[in-house]
Amino acid sequence: MTSEAAESAAQAVHELAWKDRLAQIRRHLHRHPELSNEEYETSEYITSLLKQAGVKIVDYGLKTGVIAEIGGLQDGPVIALRADIDALPIQEETGLPYASLHHGRMHACGHDFHTAALLGAVYQLKEQESRLKGTVRLLFQPAEEKAKGAQQIIAAGGLENVRAVIGMHNKPDLPVGTFGIKEGPLMAAADGFIAEVRGFGTHAAVPEAGIDPIVAASHIVTALQSIVSRNVSSLNSAVISVTQIHSGNSWNIIPETAVLEGTIRSFDETVRGTVLKRFEEVVAGVAAALGAEASVRWIGGPPPVINDALLARLGEETAANLGYTSVKPVPSPAGEDFAFYQQAVPGLFVFTGTAGSREWHHPAFDLDEAALPVGAAFFSDLAVRVLEHLSAEGGADHS
Repeated sequence: MTSEAAESAAQAVHELAWKDRLAQIRRHLHRHPELSNEEYETSEYITSLLKQAGVKIVDYGLKTGVIAEIGGLQDGPVIALRADIDALPIQEETGLPYASLHHGRMHACGHDFHTAALLGAVYQLKEQESRLKGTVRLLFQPAEEKAKGAQQIIAAGGLENVRAVIGMHNKPDLPVGTFGIKEGPLMAAADGFIAEVRGFGTHAAVPEAGIDPIVAASHIVTALQSIVSRNVSSLNSAVISVTQIHSGNSWNIIPETAVLEGTIRSFDETVRGTVLKRFEEVVAGVAAALGAEASVRWIGGPPPVINDALLARLGEETAANLGYTSVKPVPSPAGEDFAFYQQAVPGLFVFTGTAGSREWHHPAFDLDEAALPVGAAFFSDLAVRVLEHLSAEGGADHS
């Protein structure tokens, strides 16, 4: 065997061992999913791996979740890399040998992948720590599925002095080695609503003696569909979906109340404000026109994910430098609380191709673990590139 062939074979063995190491981490996390703000064992496991790698843990007083730092040996900016760590209340149906050991809990959104990939980036960054032109803060965030974790990190001080924040989400419909990177809107604001319509109960045989909340609620559902078509420009987008209607408990009684629940998605804060305002007006107005009363309670969701132009360009350059493909992804109407970070500092959220057969939140959700070293390499190289850029410029044009 020639020296070149021997070197190639050794490299192949190293890459296989590296992929297996990241897969082991991901599979451990997959076996032991924990729900939002209950990620105690997950946090302990992440902490143990970071300590073994000699990474500094920074105590921000979090109940769950982990914050750590690499670098700081050279003066320079602080940037953050983020992965979410919580699972979903879903019964797993993958049949995998490393399926969830906990009934009714599953990593059905790939947060185990995000965490393992970020840990892979940690190992790579640690190897070059002395050369980092600044500090990389690592945010292993709890409670993304409840859209609460990012705010908890921010409230604890996790973004203090941070100049840029980077995160990713697996994307089943993109092949391994492909990244979805774009400036501007990538994921939607996700607002939930509970609208209660109050009428006056009566016997079903004498409806004139009462006020029927079911009729009023039905008219409200229809009227809501006009908000987007008549209040949102055709150049923008939004969607209103009523997903639940609850009212009554007997076949011969007109009830007192009817409750509508659902969600509103939008990609622009101005559009979001318009739609939410009109929603309240339509609900109250239609109810009043039919003699009923109505109130709306909002379930706070994240704002839209809006990617910084400079960071998006650096992300595309990083993918190209590594020999990967970057594409302009179609924005997703799903919500993501990474957006809260972007309200505080410039941020980039990237879709990472994982060639999965099921979409997020499906009980048979799985992904190709070959994407783990790809994601790790992208995270670590992009962190280095962003630090170097911010250090060289002394600032950044985030237009």
